[in-house]
Amino acid sequence: MPEFNFTKSSYSTAANECLEVARNIPGTIAVRDSKTPGGPVLRLGPAAWTRFTAALH
Repeated sequence: MPEFNFTKSSYSTAANECLEVARNIPGTIAVRDSKTPGGPVLRLGPAAWTRFTAALH
């Protein structure tokens, strides 16, 4: 399996509330906490990612 290439979300705050997202694997959006890069990774399909981000607004 290819590695995820994570980037920090533009919505991350200076108070260390940081989310990293990887979109380099077709059909998968991976999300993790930047404070624990070796921790769990949430993997979402495109439809679930769309619903997730829509719920945040």
